[in-house]
Amino acid sequence: MKKVFWILWAVALLLGGVGVYYRLTTGHELAGYGSYIPWGLWVAMYIHFVGLSAGAFLLSTLVYVFRVKRLEPIGKLSLFTALVSLVAALLIIWFDTGHMLRFWKVYTSMAWRSMMAWMVWLYTAYTILLLAELWFALRADLVTWSARPGLSGTLARVLSFGKTDTSPMALAWDAKVLRILGSIGVPLAVAFHGGVGALFGVIGARPYWNSPLMPIMFLVSALVSGGALLTFVVAFFWPERSSVEHRELTTTLGSITLALLALDLLFEWAELSINLYASIPAHADAFRLILFGPYWWVFWFVHLGLGVLVPGLILTLRGRDIVWVGTAGFLIATTFISVRLNIILPGLALEQLVGLEQAYVDPRLSLTYFPSVMEWLVGLFVVAFGVGLFYAGYQLLPITHAKEV
Repeated sequence: MKKVFWILWAVALLLGGVGVYYRLTTGHELAGYGSYIPWGLWVAMYIHFVGLSAGAFLLSTLVYVFRVKRLEPIGKLSLFTALVSLVAALLIIWFDTGHMLRFWKVYTSMAWRSMMAWMVWLYTAYTILLLAELWFALRADLVTWSARPGLSGTLARVLSFGKTDTSPMALAWDAKVLRILGSIGVPLAVAFHGGVGALFGVIGARPYWNSPLMPIMFLVSALVSGGALLTFVVAFFWPERSSVEHRELTTTLGSITLALLALDLLFEWAELSINLYASIPAHADAFRLILFGPYWWVFWFVHLGLGVLVPGLILTLRGRDIVWVGTAGFLIATTFISVRLNIILPGLALEQLVGLEQAYVDPRLSLTYFPSVMEWLVGLFVVAFGVGLFYAGYQLLPITHAKEV
């Protein structure tokens, strides 16, 4: 099974590399989006990965800030998952930018009233805080792992930066710093991912996005997807899978994910029902496009079926079965990309002026979008890169292993 996984991973990385080659050599020429729909699959994946990161990080605060003992074993795993998801998010949105080598200009030429510019600064602060908090969470274990032979021991010696103190006083200091950093991280994570929602919510020219609920919905969906991802990882990749602790940890995460999924569904129902009942064309047409448009199956089958109904039933009826709970987490975490696509595309796929699509005819002037092969391949590369990065850290760092020598 492990050999099959590595073969599939290598094929995915290789095929994704082909897509990256064409992206770097041809720019956006092979992409399926155009002037009317300038955002597509990559932006949806970016939002999805950012949500995974914010959700995983906010769950880590239950351990380091609110001291929930039952979830203590997943503290380091939550932080590391948040970091890997953030790297994947920044990588995919980097491919989406027009001039990839000019990303640094937002730091030197910032427009102070730009929501997007503020997001970049919030991301920077969040990245620094995440790295610092992860280091303090790992520090004592890195010191212990320094005695190990091989690559993991060498890496532990490098990352411990010469710190060797594992006394009770040093551990208490680490815990205190973690609580301070986690407390700072809560409003920061809320600000940076809520800021992504605000980026859409403040666009008055797109009524579908222009909603004060958008930042709140982004945060709730982040908790759902991040919790589901952690549930999947813990269920299938925890080192002591046959232990009582593992069962209790998995079922607890499954229960949290189920509750958050129900809350997210409540927000989604409120948004859909109220806008459809009011039937204001600027708002309702976008929701009708989601429900009955060309890609109606994305909402009904991928999101509502595989992402809500099936995992909801699994977590309700088989909530004590580790394999089933992990499967439910996987379904939610992977199918939530459909929610992101249904945020991005319907807001762009409606005419801003009646007859606009017929006024000018050009392949780039279309309100119909489907990702090109190149877009899928680049997305595949980012997913494979993220999986490889996560596996490397999982094997070489004391993410789940306590203090083994």
